[in-house]
Amino acid sequence: MCCTLAVTCAASAKTFEQAYQGISASKLHQHVKTISSDEFEGRLPTSAGEKKVLDCLTREFKTAGWQPGNNGSFLQPVELAEVTALAEMKLTIKGKGKSEQFNYVEDMVLGTSRFSELEQIKDSEIVFVGYGVNAPEYKWNDYEGIDVKGKTVVMLVNDPGFASEIPSLFTGSAMTYYGRWTYKYEEASRQGAAAAIIVHETAPASYGWSVVTNSWTGPQYSLYREDGNKGRVQIEGWLSLASTKAMFAQAGLDFTTYKNKAMQGPISKPLGLTASATVKSTVKKSSSYNFIATLPGSETPDEHVLLTGHWDHIGKNDDLPGDKIYNGAHDNATGIGGIIEIANALSSLDKAPKRSVTVIATTAEEQGLLGSKYYAQHPVYALNKTVGVLNLDSLNILGKTKDLVVNGLGKSEMENYLKVAANKQNRVLVKETNPGAGSYYRSDHFNFAKVGVPALYAGGGGKPVDAETAAYRKATLPKMRKCYHQACDEYNPEWDFSGAIQDLQVTFDVLYQVADSEDWPQWSKSSEFQRKN
Repeated sequence: MCCTLAVTCAASAKTFEQAYQGISASKLHQHVKTISSDEFEGRLPTSAGEKKVLDCLTREFKTAGWQPGNNGSFLQPVELAEVTALAEMKLTIKGKGKSEQFNYVEDMVLGTSRFSELEQIKDSEIVFVGYGVNAPEYKWNDYEGIDVKGKTVVMLVNDPGFASEIPSLFTGSAMTYYGRWTYKYEEASRQGAAAAIIVHETAPASYGWSVVTNSWTGPQYSLYREDGNKGRVQIEGWLSLASTKAMFAQAGLDFTTYKNKAMQGPISKPLGLTASATVKSTVKKSSSYNFIATLPGSETPDEHVLLTGHWDHIGKNDDLPGDKIYNGAHDNATGIGGIIEIANALSSLDKAPKRSVTVIATTAEEQGLLGSKYYAQHPVYALNKTVGVLNLDSLNILGKTKDLVVNGLGKSEMENYLKVAANKQNRVLVKETNPGAGSYYRSDHFNFAKVGVPALYAGGGGKPVDAETAAYRKATLPKMRKCYHQACDEYNPEWDFSGAIQDLQVTFDVLYQVADSEDWPQWSKSSEFQRKN
């Protein structure tokens, strides 16, 4: 039974304060327990688990009185290309009188974004291109003066500002979009490279090698294109730090020296080596779905405030010993459970806000924010009628806090509403503790930001409300981090959802403020995003 504690909120009209206080930790626990159960098989797009979670959401939103958001349907089809690289691959590096082989998973992970059963590079010249960035606004181009067509480019993860910590370089320690793996593959493709390989390091990536091996093996998805996505490089992937150092040593170079040069300015350096690799894949075209539901506004229903969160995770791996399911309880059953709670609170109000509120539970976020990317390219509601967007991803399971983290603090006027809501809880807005992780560019709201819709991504905090919460946080935080994209991300009935409820109440408050207003929040002048309408 899906989310068994759902209630028919429309049956008893509530004031704002009653709805706000009605957001429930016990119901959130039940939602998360259900959505992240083994029955849902890790919620991989196109799997049986997808149908279960979409059926769950449909029942919940029908019960709460929301309307189908896509022309009479709760579902928006998203055509995906599913490509699964076979494990029988080697990366061979030749040159300087040597031939070295790197092994799949242990040393490297390769794949292709092309809709292709066979992609191959043979004796492709290797060029180190620093951070692989071409950013005119920062006067930085690692590709300047070198032709990489048909070559294999190797690049560092993150961007130069993170490594140098110089505030005036890019955005200092805060990652920009140029630091994201998605950008690096896109830029290498624009430059005509045959292959693009990112050097993995835990600190600048903000996750360990096990996340690479869990997330970039198995089925990989991209938005389906009639041309088979031939605009992308033939092969893309990751190389472990130890393997990278060995490759540079084979070239007679010191990796650390060139890493330091890369943060000082744009760089390209042919290594005098060649790469050969064959990637065989199984391919199929498949359909997944975004879930869209709308609560019509009472006065201007054609204007929409969006609430997003991804329903998907990374499925299961039958080759794993023991537990084979990546349940994704924290990431992101908590966010979907939170969306259900907010939806129930909104539909219980004695009067709907002036504007419509629309929920978009997205598919394939774990594969590169694909569901939100598709919606942003094919919006159901006009973007110039989309007032703003809030995003829920991996709620706070560490207890109540005195502060509230805003990823990308200072980007838009959406934060003005957030400050009002946080003040009610005596919380202060703070920036993320690890801006180098680039959290603002790593979840679904980002695709809305790219098309000009002011987007807010906030939640959690670093200052526990009391000593007891601090002790619980200290014990729980390492386990939470260890289980990111691992099979151990499972529901725990001992999780303290009091902080999650704080954040859901704040999100509900901001949604209501924006939806019941006639104002249009704007981006700040310092933001790289601006409205396009």
